[in-house]
Amino acid sequence: MSVRSLLAIGKVVKVFGVQGDLIVLPMTDNPGRFKKLKSVYVGPSEDQAVDSRVTIVSVSPRGVRLKFALADNRTAAEKLIGWLLFVDQQHAIRLPKGTFFVHDLLGLTVVDDENHRVGTVTDVLKYPANDIYVVDCDGKELLVPAVKEFIRHIDLESHTMRVHLIEGMRE
Repeated sequence: MSVRSLLAIGKVVKVFGVQGDLIVLPMTDNPGRFKKLKSVYVGPSEDQAVDSRVTIVSVSPRGVRLKFALADNRTAAEKLIGWLLFVDQQHAIRLPKGTFFVHDLLGLTVVDDENHRVGTVTDVLKYPANDIYVVDCDGKELLVPAVKEFIRHIDLESHTMRVHLIEGMRE
């Protein structure tokens, strides 16, 4: 039996209309990727997700509207609120060099310029100007802007992120 590796791309947030259409909050910087979906895995978690054919896709500035074969009416669709949408990792979109999926950053060991351990990446906050990496430093939270002035190098193979910290960042 092969183990599937899924990537979360959205979360069902509400129902639209009476035909079972769903409004999805994209978990991607490229909502247009939804237009190409033929099927997705849908479930409350990765291990409980089931494959479902996508029958309708509509992408607008206000959000993404989808309809799945497994929810053909409003009542069935309401049961999917809060569930996640996944695609096979092998079908993930290719990212430009120097950009990463959030799930690849979570858990990275963060080290400073002198190679001293700073902590572990626990979250990525999305802001208009740039993302912010949340680093757990033995129970204290450190916020590191995801810009080249602070992020020196990310190495997914060695599972490390090298950062440059300035005075006052650790306080």
